Amino acid sequence: MRTIPVVKRLRPLQLAAIIFLTVSGGPYGLEPLLFYVGKGGALLLLILVPLLWDMPTIFTVLELNSMMPVNGGYYQWVKRAMGKRWALYEGWWTWLYTFVDLAIYPVLFVVYASFLFPQIVAYKVPICLAIIWISAAFNIIGIVPVGRILMVLTAVVLIPFIIFFVIGFAHHSGSISLGNFSLKGIGFTSIGMGLYTVMWNFMGWDNTTTYAEEVDKPIRSYLVSVAIAFAIVFTIYFVTTIIAQNSGIDFNDLMNQGFPALGALLGGHWLGVLLSIGGMASTLGLFSAILLSVSRVPKVMADDKLLSPKLSALHPKFNTPYVSIIICAAVVSVMILWSFTDLLIIDVTLYGAALSLEFISLIILRIKAPDEHRPFKIPLNVVGLCLMALLPLCVYCVALAAAFSTSGASLKPAIFAVITLLSAEIVWRVIVWRNPAIK
Repeated sequence: MRTIPVVKRLRPLQLAAIIFLTVSGGPYGLEPLLFYVGKGGALLLLILVPLLWDMPTIFTVLELNSMMPVNGGYYQWVKRAMGKRWALYEGWWTWLYTFVDLAIYPVLFVVYASFLFPQIVAYKVPICLAIIWISAAFNIIGIVPVGRILMVLTAVVLIPFIIFFVIGFAHHSGSISLGNFSLKGIGFTSIGMGLYTVMWNFMGWDNTTTYAEEVDKPIRSYLVSVAIAFAIVFTIYFVTTIIAQNSGIDFNDLMNQGFPALGALLGGHWLGVLLSIGGMASTLGLFSAILLSVSRVPKVMADDKLLSPKLSALHPKFNTPYVSIIICAAVVSVMILWSFTDLLIIDVTLYGAALSLEFISLIILRIKAPDEHRPFKIPLNVVGLCLMALLPLCVYCVALAAAFSTSGASLKPAIFAVITLLSAEIVWRVIVWRNPAIK
């Protein structure tokens, strides 16, 4: 008698590690915040953005995922609520913003590695390509090996910061200033860039639902794992920013040289080395975790005949969407020369648009299927959900308006992002033209 293989699934701690490295990966990438909005503004945004941007998103993700814990996550939610056209928008926008997001991490890896090996900058392109394709290979092997690797990388990210926290607070034996929690006197463009920075460092909670069928007891696991990840992310961001703004470091130097320079200032070169290693681990973990989530979206879109059926092909041995993973890696390989600031603006703009469809889907499904079982249900009626959805929308609009309020460098990527959003309708019309039955 043939033995049926046991399918290995992610457990809560592995899932928490993946969520942490999908959303955050530590405060790496948060360095420009103090430069943009100063001491009081940095901590204020770190409080407001999680409340107005993250909490509504997390509650929405938990409710919809408890209602539909299926592979494809947000794509499937939008499809059920609004149909295939808007599901195409959701999947297309998500795919595009993730390409942009993924391109950031190999570049940041080189930045943090340059603290140890300054000459490595000359080999930026081949190192970035190696990171992309090694991560792709691990993703093809399967989700459980990725989860185990990300647990190790999470420890490598967190341990240097625990040491950094101890030394940072010991360095300030006197009173510690928290600033005045105000944005007074800060230009609108700088506030917008501060928002973009914090939003980027807190986004991606929905990305971790695209492989829900590969998680053990997904409803309970997501509740536990999201709570663990959010507590770690918020704490490490807030404490790191307090130490940084009391360290005396020039905020421009912090933005350009990163946390290894801050570690070297407070604890010596050895602490800078530890934070540099943590930064490299963070970027590797973020890349692998996000590639894991986005590679599942093209497959479900291909299953619905919205993309080529070749994208739905599974690896004969590992049962993973290897064609989708390879295509993702190939596109990102072309994008690694873009600047960090441009990628940040494009990334958050595309993500915010896709996220808005998830909030709309939450409201529509409450109306269309009010009695369907939801193990996790937001304790609000439809009107309350609408008001809740306005909170992240307001944050998003302020950041986007700030990008468009300037004729400087931030305007071009914002315009490009809006044009990219409009491309979804072109793709939809081409699909319907080729296959009218899709409509």
